[in-house]
Amino acid sequence: QVQLVESGGGLVQAGGSLRLSCTASGRTFSSYRMTMSWFRLAPGKEREFVASINWSDGSADYADVVKGRFTISRDNTKNTVYLQMNSLKPEDTAVYYCKARTRLTVDGPVYAYWGQGTQVTVSS
Repeated sequence: QVQLVESGGGLVQAGGSLRLSCTASGRTFSSYRMTMSWFRLAPGKEREFVASINWSDGSADYADVVKGRFTISRDNTKNTVYLQMNSLKPEDTAVYYCKARTRLTVDGPVYAYWGQGTQVTVSS
């Protein structure tokens, strides 16, 4: 099993910055981790992809609405992924969730795990 713990959310004014963290734990996570992603869910909207990163080579992908403002990074030694959010806008207000894709064994299936979410509120 894998557990994800997010932190770093809060209230910030438009134009401000926040850094979210997501730390994964699990006996085999370091051996078989694949990708970590951030999604967000705003009231009245569907869950939206924000960014993802590949654990092995660090390659990243972003939603168009956050490109140039958000940066995803990882710390392999800490099993932690960060989402640096700059130039925040009120429309970035949402609960942010991290998602990990990993195997539990070398030849097992790929599983997806979600964190509990952290609230980000951007005031105008």
